[in-house]
Amino acid sequence: MSEKFSVACVQVNAGSDLRRNIAEAGELVRDARAAGADLIALPENVAFLEVRGGAVRAHARPEDQHPALSAFQDLAKETGAWLLAGSIAARMPNGKIANRSILLDPQARIVGRYDKIHMFDVNLPSGESYRESEAFEAGDAAVVCDTPWGPLGLTVCYDLRFAALYRSLARAGARYLTVPAAFTKVTGEAHWHVLLRARAIENGCFVFAPNQCGRHSGKHETYGHSLIVSPWGEVLADGGGEVGFITAEVDPALVDKARGAIPALEHGKPFRPPLDEETAA
Repeated sequence: MSEKFSVACVQVNAGSDLRRNIAEAGELVRDARAAGADLIALPENVAFLEVRGGAVRAHARPEDQHPALSAFQDLAKETGAWLLAGSIAARMPNGKIANRSILLDPQARIVGRYDKIHMFDVNLPSGESYRESEAFEAGDAAVVCDTPWGPLGLTVCYDLRFAALYRSLARAGARYLTVPAAFTKVTGEAHWHVLLRARAIENGCFVFAPNQCGRHSGKHETYGHSLIVSPWGEVLADGGGEVGFITAEVDPALVDKARGAIPALEHGKPFRPPLDEETAA
């Protein structure tokens, strides 16, 4: 059984100034490491947050040429911490762009990369409209990474609404789930806490969810309230609405305790889906 460790979720208010975003995130990473964090997680679109697809495409870079990834690799080496580089706009060899989350070890090696599967294409009751698929190509593979504390499953933001992804990660061995996000204020106020707690409870996993906060370009506003949630669904830390970071001690034994009390991962059964109307007829 792995020893206890400290995790931090960094909460930022990124905009369209890439250098400034990277620098501000870097200072918070250093502060989190000084506070004792062993694993530090950054939000989605941590280096550049724009809702306009054209702006995102213009600032995308191949992974090995991306200034944000290079800066975060330097930070991992400097601090000696494990670092989740939230997500960046990574241009792929085919020219398409992935919303990519990257896990770095303290030697700045890429331990795992995950391309966001579910695209946030919605029209909210507030009148806000988002078309993430205008900028990004959806990924098609779930990812679990090895860490000193056990396997960790990678997801991004809107993935949170698709429970089957998290169940597949837990069944593949994940004991921790990351959800870097730029969750909107409207949807965050309604659903953020309950969805994150649900994903933790139903899978018996710790959940680490760093979120963006505050106003961005145009009328875009993100919710904040970065969360660290235990496998029993307890909120161990909440980032509120301001830029900063949160930390919590993580006891890996609590994963086994939660799963032992309610072994839902072992109780799942295959079943036939409901008949559609055409089949039923």
